[in-house]
Amino acid sequence: MKKLLTTILLLCTLTITAQQKPTLYLIGDSTMADKKNPDTNPEHGWGQLLPELMTDDIVIENHAVNGRSSKSFRTEGRWKTVYDNLKKGDFVFIQFGHNDQKFKDSTRFTNPFTEYRYNLERYVKETRSKGAIPILMSSIVRRNFNEYGVLVDTHKEYPLVVRMVAKDLEVPFVDMQWLTEQLENQFGPEKSADLHLHFQPGEVAYYPKGKDDNTHLSRMGATLVASLALQEINKQDLELKKYIRPEVLTLKILTNDY
Repeated sequence: MKKLLTTILLLCTLTITAQQKPTLYLIGDSTMADKKNPDTNPEHGWGQLLPELMTDDIVIENHAVNGRSSKSFRTEGRWKTVYDNLKKGDFVFIQFGHNDQKFKDSTRFTNPFTEYRYNLERYVKETRSKGAIPILMSSIVRRNFNEYGVLVDTHKEYPLVVRMVAKDLEVPFVDMQWLTEQLENQFGPEKSADLHLHFQPGEVAYYPKGKDDNTHLSRMGATLVASLALQEINKQDLELKKYIRPEVLTLKILTNDY
């Protein structure tokens, strides 16, 4: 009987400990999302790499999905799944923009200064209503170098609106646009292809017809982008920093020190 009681108490302790762990929720699009068949699929979302870069003291749930905007993520009920499970002390990475630009798709498009802004504000306020901590992020840049070797922005007003919401609502903000802009420029017009998905036909079994994608990330690209995000969180001294593996913080990724 004594042994049985000890076992029960141990199980209860383990259950309570597990319940006390905070959860980091990710909501966003394909650049952040987990990808199927990670052992054979060259494409990785940067959020997919976070479990390798953070400690086991936090649970990571990546709810980002390919093709979603700040609008469709909610209308499809995906935010409700996250919201219903949010608890005090959890964290939410909020990163939309790529698909809010889809002006030929009414289910996804949002005007940056009206609906897009409202959607971000709503995600922030609802996260806070549960005692959780929202962290806003601008979109990562596309590899879009012109003939002069200049990296040209493709997101227009959307990143600016994220900054505005972060400032107005006093939300932690990670400028992924700026971080990845530096990364792309550091690699340069040619070498930056390694951050993305560029394969000749037959080069990789997963893409028998080849691939030419300047938006989505390779495993290396995703690892570097995720590491930059975590380093910025540490730099801002956010509470989440205590869950970052120490070796991530010692990586020297960007040579320019702004």
